[in-house]
Amino acid sequence: MLTEKDIKPIPKYILKRIHDIDLKIEPWQQSYNRFYAYLAIWKKDLVKVTVAVNTIKGQWACKQIAIHSIHDQYCYIKDMEYNYFGYGFRVGWYEEQLSTKQKSYEDKHWGYADKKYYDPYARVINLSVISKLPQYKYSAYKFYRGRDIISYLRLYEKYPQAEYLLKLGLSPYAEKVTILKKVANDKAFCKWLIRNREQLNLPWGNYYTVPVVLEAYKTGRTLREVKDFKFRRETFRQQNHYPAILEIFKGWELKDYFDYIAKKEISDGLYYDYLRACQHLGIDMTKRENRLPKDFMRMHDLRIAQFKEQKALEDAKKREELALKFSSVAEKYLPLQHNKRSAFICMIAKTPSELVKEGEYLHHCVGSLNYERKFADEQSLIFFIRTKENPDKPFVTVEYSIASHRILQCYGIYNTKPNEDTLHYINKIWLPYANKALKQIAA
Repeated sequence: MLTEKDIKPIPKYILKRIHDIDLKIEPWQQSYNRFYAYLAIWKKDLVKVTVAVNTIKGQWACKQIAIHSIHDQYCYIKDMEYNYFGYGFRVGWYEEQLSTKQKSYEDKHWGYADKKYYDPYARVINLSVISKLPQYKYSAYKFYRGRDIISYLRLYEKYPQAEYLLKLGLSPYAEKVTILKKVANDKAFCKWLIRNREQLNLPWGNYYTVPVVLEAYKTGRTLREVKDFKFRRETFRQQNHYPAILEIFKGWELKDYFDYIAKKEISDGLYYDYLRACQHLGIDMTKRENRLPKDFMRMHDLRIAQFKEQKALEDAKKREELALKFSSVAEKYLPLQHNKRSAFICMIAKTPSELVKEGEYLHHCVGSLNYERKFADEQSLIFFIRTKENPDKPFVTVEYSIASHRILQCYGIYNTKPNEDTLHYINKIWLPYANKALKQIAA
């Protein structure tokens, strides 16, 4: 294992090569840290030494900051830290007397961390050193175009087939373990890579993801087609507005749907309306002619019309059932009505339509917001307070809880509070009478 004592200074010829390369950078880059790397051999093990370069107050400086070897679990680091706020790796220059203040991460001694950390991208200036180690003779390192030659050689030792991918010009895929295992076990996949290597090599160093590559191989579709479809599908899933569409279009059938709506120039929302109508009508959506009709708009209008007709019949039936249940509950609690020795009377609502009329006349919400359902389910009852002089004229509406035997709401026109006389009648005369009658019904 490499130790701090084994770390040697930068060789003079390496230092000169780095200096000559660095002189060619743009002037605006001189105020930033630059990173280079060189390879060395230590006890038949390959070592990568990363150096930082900067120009401070016109003075050019270069120092070792990280050392990675192929077979060590740890890497050595010095005077460097990673900044998580977008600045990348920072390097201190206090020891070189180029900074007046010592940073918290600067130390005269080397520290160590896991080998996967503290490895900034750095151009390796002497790849030819690899040729001195016979175990990497067939590694095709000269074809490597990735960011970390040490990482590649570690992988090559475990998966020698990585060399095959480099020679095909498929450097981005030579470090994908899933791809390497597939190459080792599937000759047909190797032939497919050869046939498609031009497609696989995207410009500007881009590459297709492993799932895209494997899906293209499996389905026989083009890489571009698979990539575009996966992106479209993932976007559609993230929106999650129409999960019912995903339920009937599985796998690549979803692409048929995407192509269909594009060809018909319709939106997801319009298709979803059609789908919902078909499902409500019990149409068999496993059949392609129903899922993707030739004349979409004609079938859309037909199914929507059928849906509305059936929904109207269902709603009418539900309203009829609700009205019957409502009337049954009203009849059950008729004993809670009151018409004795007072200027006021209290009547129970008999039908849902009475609630609507009451709400419209008094301009409050008793005719909506599901009060009729609460009444039919015996959660609460609605009573109308009238004057004996005008028993047919809406005056005050009361919501009464069967469970708690108390008044939940009590409002007059425009949700106003009733006057004192009315409240006295409701709370002191009618409520005790109603509670007594309710106990008798329960008994």
